[in-house]
Amino acid sequence: MKINILYEDNHLLFVEKPVNVPVQADQSKDRDLLTILKDFIKERDQKPGNVYLGLVHRLDRPVGGVMVFAKTSKAASRLSDQIRRNVFDKQYLTVVRGTPAEHEGQLKDFLLKDQKENKVHVSSSKNKKAKKALLNYKLLGTKKGLSLLEINLHTGRPHQIRVQLSSRRWPIYGDQKYGSKVNKPGQQIALWSHVLTIEHPTKKKLFESHRTRLWTFRGICGATIFKDGLPTV
Repeated sequence: MKINILYEDNHLLFVEKPVNVPVQADQSKDRDLLTILKDFIKERDQKPGNVYLGLVHRLDRPVGGVMVFAKTSKAASRLSDQIRRNVFDKQYLTVVRGTPAEHEGQLKDFLLKDQKENKVHVSSSKNKKAKKALLNYKLLGTKKGLSLLEINLHTGRPHQIRVQLSSRRWPIYGDQKYGSKVNKPGQQIALWSHVLTIEHPTKKKLFESHRTRLWTFRGICGATIFKDGLPTV
């Protein structure tokens, strides 16, 4: 599998993760992105030993879009610190069913993961095991019961965007886990990692890499196409 490389230097590797590919090895035993990239670098650079590639953040298996990997342990440490300090800025695009009443806003919840079900639920702030989840959304367009949202993620909880939107009755198109009542089996989830903005680990300046389909969901949303932020058919 050929992976689209968006940017690479001695410290960073930005790539476009394909949909339905696990980020790292899991129980499915399917080829994962981390292994694919390590094998690619080993062959390309003719490295005799193991290739170091640090995984500092994740995307759910069905979700595609931009990801960054660390090529050195120093870069991995500094990127992980940025995530802890909330400097690591993540922006997504998604198509949801329904339309928010407010064209933009902030969603705050406390999320609790059920390990047995591998599913996340909105919980009470009084639950000590629940984790705070925060995101901002902006409505970019809507048509025929579907809406295109821009999401700025402030915390990185498991399945966060999917759970928070679904809890407002805006399930993501194609989401089989959190929108099974309205989505059909086999539909591709309409969630895309659009922009990552980080501090370069050595140059100490903001660095942005993005990969946008602006936005064509032909084959994902059937006949509905969102393009340049405006829905058309």
